[in-house]
Amino acid sequence: MPLETPEEYAARLSSYVAGKDHLRTLKRTPVAIAGILKGVQKSRLLRRPEPDRWSVAEILAHLTEAELVFGYRLRHVVGAPGTTIQAYDQNIWQNNAGYLIRDPKGALAYFTAMRAMNVAFVQSLDEEKRGRYGIHTERGRESVMRMVELFAGHDENHIRQVKALVTPVIAGNKK
Repeated sequence: MPLETPEEYAARLSSYVAGKDHLRTLKRTPVAIAGILKGVQKSRLLRRPEPDRWSVAEILAHLTEAELVFGYRLRHVVGAPGTTIQAYDQNIWQNNAGYLIRDPKGALAYFTAMRAMNVAFVQSLDEEKRGRYGIHTERGRESVMRMVELFAGHDENHIRQVKALVTPVIAGNKK
């Protein structure tokens, strides 16, 4: 399967949250993930479903690392409108995230704390600051609120993945 272009990727993420309140989605994601993972054993979180697909622990580590990037980008764009928003290779970052992968509960706690800070930051911005933009090296012009939309879609994408990975285990335990 060919990889998505940056434009196709952004369009897919946007489609997941079309018509939704993006800030509300961002606020609810940590709670939603915690609810999905309730009662799931750590060994299951660490297990990859296939050699080339991430485990739940790896998804949590990715969300945590991505939240760090999101917070930096938001603050950089608000402080220096028109600035370059550097793309990054998520797989390189993932290879460096062993400290988070080994501790899925810790990763979720870090993600939750950083997400609360980033949502509070966006909520504190007036309309003019929310409209400030940077130039993403792959996707072009992105305002603060466009970044919020894309991260809400990113959340939805990974919530779906986490559900798919743990739901059969939970359903199997109910039998």
